[in-house]
Amino acid sequence: MGEGTFGRVLECWDRQTRDYVAIKVVRSIRKYRVAAMIEVDVLQRIAKNDKARNSHCVQIRNWFDYRNHICIVFEKLGPSLYDFLKRNKYCPFPVDLVREFGRQLLESVAYMHDLHLIHTDLKPENILLVSSEYITVPARKRRISDENHFRCLPKSSAIKLIDFGSTAYVDKRHGSIVSTRHYRAPEVILGLGWSYPCDLWSVGCILVELFSGGALFQTHENLEHLAMMERVLGPLPEHMIRMANQGADKYFRKGSRLNWPEGAVSSESIRAVKKLDSLKNMVSQHVESSRILLIDLLHGLLKYDPSERLTAQQALNHLFFKKIT
Repeated sequence: MGEGTFGRVLECWDRQTRDYVAIKVVRSIRKYRVAAMIEVDVLQRIAKNDKARNSHCVQIRNWFDYRNHICIVFEKLGPSLYDFLKRNKYCPFPVDLVREFGRQLLESVAYMHDLHLIHTDLKPENILLVSSEYITVPARKRRISDENHFRCLPKSSAIKLIDFGSTAYVDKRHGSIVSTRHYRAPEVILGLGWSYPCDLWSVGCILVELFSGGALFQTHENLEHLAMMERVLGPLPEHMIRMANQGADKYFRKGSRLNWPEGAVSSESIRAVKKLDSLKNMVSQHVESSRILLIDLLHGLLKYDPSERLTAQQALNHLFFKKIT
């Protein structure tokens, strides 16, 4: 069903329950086994507290050790939001669907944060549709050169969060780098330490990707990443720049201005940053209804200063999620 650096996920038939399941078979390497046991622990903690099954987190059925491979048995789900976008030629989701996905994702994040857990690796690849079923509808904008007059939409908006191998307990010692690059918060890049708010930054990046069809910060390098942030969201706050750790202060000139474009590794990098637009314009290009509310929500999730960023519960209470009928 899927493959990653950790191992692979297989679709299996459970002869006892007479049902299909997904089994994550983890490579027989120490660091992956450790991550797998963290995942089992987190999943069991989530399941124990989720009696009503409304956490939107994938359910663990069982786990076992087979020839030094940790194998975790899950309920079988549909494709990830990333896979769905990819199969659909990166055609974005309509805003009503983005609202439904966003609400469920924030509910799962709020649930985890209540249990003092930080997911740290939120991204479209780790959000799965519960069902694989989809419908085909006419594409909104038809281009004469475009054969793709139709687009696919999921039949159901139900999603579940997966992959808890990088989950951190808030009171345990943290590594300095977390999150997949495109969804990594500025406090992580600047070495300022991180906590719950890093998950909310990732949620903001994910929402933009769902309504636009492409990753917000398509980059593989820190200085370019920070330049992209400034292009979309305005200048970084001076107090965060001043507090940046020794490894990150090389990205700035005289301690207060980003060393851009002078420090760029290539002219392609400069062009990639220039191509980006402000967050407000980005939303306006892709979204018609609820535009102002969505812009306001995203500005709250993508606040540079983690102490000013919306919490998961505050985001859920935002007017964007109060569906206007």
